[in-house]
Amino acid sequence: MRGVLEQLRRFWERYPRLSSWAVLSAGMLAVFFWATRDLSVTPVQRLVMAVSTVLLAGACVWIIYWE
Repeated sequence: MRGVLEQLRRFWERYPRLSSWAVLSAGMLAVFFWATRDLSVTPVQRLVMAVSTVLLAGACVWIIYWE
């Protein structure tokens, strides 16, 4: 377990933007799927919205890291 945490820490230090994008995307997708669980949408529509959510998370991380 300690080795896995050490690898995650090194990955976070080496790729902070990619790590932030992954964490933010996971959180946003969890909220997205929870919020749309009762909507009657096709799988293709849900996929397009999920991809859009991941791209939005990437844009948010890009803006956050502006200096």
